Amino acid sequence: MTTDGQFRRLSATSVGADLPYDRSLVTPGIVHLGVGAFQRAHLAIYVDDILGADPSWGIIGASLRRPDTRAALAPQDFLYTLVVRDDVATHMRVVGALLDLLDATVQRDELLTAMADPRIRIISLTVTEKGYCHDPATGWIDPAHPDILHDLANPHVPVSVPGLIVRALEMRRAAALPPLAVLSCDNLPANGETTARVVTGFAEMRDDDLAQYIRREIAFPSTMVDRIVPATTEVDCALVKQVAGYLDAWPVVTEPFTQWVVEDRFPGGRPPWERVGAELVADVRPFELMKLRMLNGSHSILAYLGYLGGCVHIAEAVANPLLRRLIHDFMTDEVMATLPVGLGDLAVYRDLLLRRFANTALKHRTWQIAMDGSQKLPQRLLGTIRERLARGLAATRATLGVAAWLRYASGIDEHGKDIDVRDPLADRLKAALSAGAPVAALGRALNMNEVFGADLPQSEVFRAELLKQYASLLERGALETVKHLVEGGR
Repeated sequence: MTTDGQFRRLSATSVGADLPYDRSLVTPGIVHLGVGAFQRAHLAIYVDDILGADPSWGIIGASLRRPDTRAALAPQDFLYTLVVRDDVATHMRVVGALLDLLDATVQRDELLTAMADPRIRIISLTVTEKGYCHDPATGWIDPAHPDILHDLANPHVPVSVPGLIVRALEMRRAAALPPLAVLSCDNLPANGETTARVVTGFAEMRDDDLAQYIRREIAFPSTMVDRIVPATTEVDCALVKQVAGYLDAWPVVTEPFTQWVVEDRFPGGRPPWERVGAELVADVRPFELMKLRMLNGSHSILAYLGYLGGCVHIAEAVANPLLRRLIHDFMTDEVMATLPVGLGDLAVYRDLLLRRFANTALKHRTWQIAMDGSQKLPQRLLGTIRERLARGLAATRATLGVAAWLRYASGIDEHGKDIDVRDPLADRLKAALSAGAPVAALGRALNMNEVFGADLPQSEVFRAELLKQYASLLERGALETVKHLVEGGR
């Protein structure tokens, strides 16, 4: 503290910067698009942990839509505090892997220059599902997306993620730079393949030779990422001040558990991540399927039913015996049979997830997880439903999760109050669900092929189960519907 009792702010020259490596020696090797809480608690930590051995892998980050993260971290020399919490202990460390953070809304040229820097060997991204400008039901780029239309008309001043990456790769090709890897760290199935499709798809719209170059030279390894990272609150900032003794405008809070499975395809080289806990594999698909269907699917069901049932946080939702039993049985009876062999003991993984959800030290809001359901549910729940229907098996609990999302997306809670629905399709969903009998409302919602595809709406089994669960949510409410199902009434 200063002598007047005021806390100093975290920075490289004041307090808190006792890093286990010399940060002045760190140079950039990665440009990361979409710096948010998850990236700063996951990828940045795996990078931070290897900088002592190889300081050539620092990160230049970019915020693509909002300036607030840069505004918070720039006065701190882009240092921030990682707070790891569970029900037993709290641990803090300062992270120095982020060397700069550009605001793409006003620093687009600087960002493109950084992406075309010869020192950069990886372009990574966490931009959420909607940042890919694609159709979640097909995985292909959406040629009518407003940002894609803008970038086709203005290729040198792109605003979309595919547009930025393609322009940077075009600049690198013109400078005869070695190839690199574009590394997605988003919760998408086959996220590397999805990234490759949208990037090459956009390149094809601009220049077929450029598209061929990207296909030939650029790697798009898939990854499976896992760490629960709630949104930072003022209480978290106060905790850092109290325990660490300095001010941090934007720390990140997370759980002790972290997992990263990465396909080992990096033409320009990569950090030695295997030394710090990452799993480098030839094929990430079995791992990501397990995580998407068990963890993310369960998270979404807990978020929608928990929110509707009055639970503010996930730990509160899973503490409800009915919701816990529902999620336990969802993973055990519906998801496990859809997963490939060779993933270890799935019951052990299930129990680990239930313990992680119950971590009361993480204030992970149901409302936060409920965001962007139209982009998330095709991967998290609809894949399980499709596979079970194809085998002639019931998908009751997964379908209840879909019904709960639609009930949530209607925009009115069980007490008649407005829900702040954050979703790219929020207006269309509310319009579809806000009038008429449940069967008519669901019919309109199911016409959204970008969510449900063309197949699921044609399944009479799925439609009947969805209507049954949706009607029960309207009539009984979330917790009574769960009780009815769990206790055998269906």
